[in-house]
Amino acid sequence: MSALWTSAEIVAATGGVASTDFAATGVTFDSREVGPGDLFVALKGETSDGHIFLDQSSERGAAGAVVSSSTPHPHVLVADTMAALEALARAARARTSAKIIGVTGSVGKTSTKEALFAALDRGAPGAAHRSVKSYNNHTGVPLSLARMPGASRFGVFEMGMNHAGELAHLTTLVRPHVAMVTAIAPAHTAFFPDESAIADAKGEIFAGLEPGGVAIIPYDSPHRDRLIAAAKPHAARIMTFGIDQGADVRAIETMRAANGGTFVTAAIGEKELSFTIGQPGMHWVSNALAVLAAVDAVGGDLALAGLALAELGGMAGRGARLKVPVAGGEVLVIDESYNANPSSMRATLAVLAAESGRKLAVLGEMRELGDKSDDYHAALAGPVIDAGVERVVLVGEAMKPLANALEGKVDFVHVADAAAARASLVAMLAPGDAVLIKGSNGVGLASVVAGLANGIV
Repeated sequence: MSALWTSAEIVAATGGVASTDFAATGVTFDSREVGPGDLFVALKGETSDGHIFLDQSSERGAAGAVVSSSTPHPHVLVADTMAALEALARAARARTSAKIIGVTGSVGKTSTKEALFAALDRGAPGAAHRSVKSYNNHTGVPLSLARMPGASRFGVFEMGMNHAGELAHLTTLVRPHVAMVTAIAPAHTAFFPDESAIADAKGEIFAGLEPGGVAIIPYDSPHRDRLIAAAKPHAARIMTFGIDQGADVRAIETMRAANGGTFVTAAIGEKELSFTIGQPGMHWVSNALAVLAAVDAVGGDLALAGLALAELGGMAGRGARLKVPVAGGEVLVIDESYNANPSSMRATLAVLAAESGRKLAVLGEMRELGDKSDDYHAALAGPVIDAGVERVVLVGEAMKPLANALEGKVDFVHVADAAAARASLVAMLAPGDAVLIKGSNGVGLASVVAGLANGIV
């Protein structure tokens, strides 16, 4: 594997001092992820200090480290390791001729990022790069940039925020040629007065657009015009996507496919493309249209993008579908355990509604919703009933308003934590059931999915 960074290049980017010559083939700031040849960036946080793990990273095969205090291991010494990571990110961005796409939104950004990477990688195998996992914050974005090979043809970077001003900084690192907002929805509302303020914060992504850049905006959003206004000072071109016929990239026809996904005929400007989305739900139709808009904007192959969307499987915590054996048969588990807000809850309950068999749900509380939290939780009663859910396990104190709203309408149990939720769910499972598991990540419902996957039924 060719070097991603040499010690000399790290010195040039950061202004640090190298203890010796070395070459790194990867970058990480998590000592648990260090592999042979990696560069370990020893970040200092509020509760941890990466310098404590320098011996461990060396034992795991690190080629060198970026440090702010001396170590006997190969290293580049800098004044501030976080500033050095950002310097590496800027250097990586400066040395590439890749087309760069930035993705943000209240919902769908990680799934859309992964789908967009798959679409671009299908057309340019091995030449597309993206941020992994949900590395979308003030440390994850620069790390993802620092990992980008200089020869990349495409780079896809997810950017998240929960306060105003955060995207304004991240987008100056990414400097996208294409900046996309997937959707605006109630998320992190504890930190914003209303959805318009969320739209304004998401619209900060457009300020980083390169000259001649393209802004991609959800046409069906009630905040469409607000986002367009935010994009106009920075974008040479604005593309919209959506179901509505006024969108630049729109769905002409949709129908449920035999595999449970959706067959779509889409218009991309004057072009048409028919394809199948492997994942079910209209929210995935929206994601796919955004992907096609971005592929078109960077000159990618739309037909190959359609094939990639058909092959795309569900991500763990974001739509993965598991068949779990139970006595006498099996149950379908829809794993949406990574995160939740009112919009994504409604979307995934609609997916559950389309499944056959008895419908069950494990719904964890939605966090960071501020003083409207009770209202948002209670309002899920309608979608739960409309989905035909027969039994539901509600997890967390914030679910009490939903429990009150479901009283006498849907059979439910209200439990305190994920462990109790798993016990309650296992007791009610029967062959042929379809189970949705969804909640904010902090609720820990991934452990319920893991328990089921590991045969704890």
